[in-house]
Amino acid sequence: MTIQPLLFSPSKKEKWTLTEEYEFEIPSWERIYEMLLNLAEKIQNNGFKPDLIVGVCRGGWPPARVMSDLLNNPQMANVKAEFYLGVGETKGEPVITQPVSVSVRDKKVLVVDDVADTGKSLRLVKKHLQESGAADIKIVTLYYKPWSVIIPDYYEKKTSHWIIFPWERKETVRNVLRKFQKKGKTVEEVKEKLVKCGFERELVERFLKEILEGTE
Repeated sequence: MTIQPLLFSPSKKEKWTLTEEYEFEIPSWERIYEMLLNLAEKIQNNGFKPDLIVGVCRGGWPPARVMSDLLNNPQMANVKAEFYLGVGETKGEPVITQPVSVSVRDKKVLVVDDVADTGKSLRLVKKHLQESGAADIKIVTLYYKPWSVIIPDYYEKKTSHWIIFPWERKETVRNVLRKFQKKGKTVEEVKEKLVKCGFERELVERFLKEILEGTE
């Protein structure tokens, strides 16, 4: 199966340097699906059959929906743990701002997120589900950072790069613009940096226009 990315066509090489401080990795929709296929196979081979799939808001929602399809399990829920402020910026500790949306008591739960970065939000979510009575909890992520305080039960790739997922491109443009403007950079410089990283020029220009005009 081939899934075409929308308005974004990175080369086969998925890593670019945006600044001296951050090295970004930009997986395509097709690459994400391939990773989820591999993860679903790992989960099935491991013999884990969840009663419920819980997507961690917001990054865990897209992969959780795909995982629901691949595991043929329509039983889904969500939980929200807020942590990130922007590119390379975090609060001290995450907090649960939306408890798990259905009862997990005595259930086997598969928690899905896009990345285990610091791991603190996933650790908090797991604790929350344990306190809510879940019988067994497994965590699956697309990516895992080596400094994470928790290692997912299943993950596809270990990386130290900042990952820009297909579902957060506009958010990333907004954050990069804010960060660069604080350093005295112009909008044109921001645009060219993003294009150099692999973003399609048309998409960057559209996002910047909407952000600057306040029409988003």
